[in-house]
Amino acid sequence: MNQPRFVEAIAITGRVLGGLFYYDPQSENIAPLIRAFHDGSWAQQWPESIPFKPELVESFQVASEEPLSEAYQRLFVGPYALPAPPWGSVWLDRENVLFGDSTLALRQWMRENGIAFEAEQNEPEDHFGTLLMLAAWLKENNRDEEWQQLLGWHLLPWSGRFLEEFVAHAEHPFYRSLGELAQQTLAFWQTELLSPVADKKLYR
Repeated sequence: MNQPRFVEAIAITGRVLGGLFYYDPQSENIAPLIRAFHDGSWAQQWPESIPFKPELVESFQVASEEPLSEAYQRLFVGPYALPAPPWGSVWLDRENVLFGDSTLALRQWMRENGIAFEAEQNEPEDHFGTLLMLAAWLKENNRDEEWQQLLGWHLLPWSGRFLEEFVAHAEHPFYRSLGELAQQTLAFWQTELLSPVADKKLYR
């Protein structure tokens, strides 16, 4: 469904969630988003067409002894093993590696569709946050066929399992709530798909 309000809703939620999953919470890129989720004002700006559980408003505000930046480091950077790595190939590749076959397939798909990926450092294209922001960009630019392909082949086959593990092991109220909001949002996104999600074997 490409009605303007749905396009805008998917674009907004993709950019918001993608940024929060991708950037360090101390980054200037998402400082306004962090404040909005901490004070609850995000709920009034969230697209009405994409529902969320009301209790999430308060759960984002629950205090934690662990600073948000340290939680980000633990969940997305390391140095210890990440409880739920945010890269698709870790879930789709038998060896659970970065830059696996699924990453190369995504890279080839992006090349064929004229989609440039500009990373600040040498990192895989299949980061969960990056793919959400790419999905937003595709919707904003009326590239619905590519949006459908991105979700059906390169994101949704593994993101459900990733988010399940992320929520279960986040151990921080902000990121646990973020994972739950992403689950609810992607459930709505999936209703917009015109074909089933590709059935791919997961190795985690």
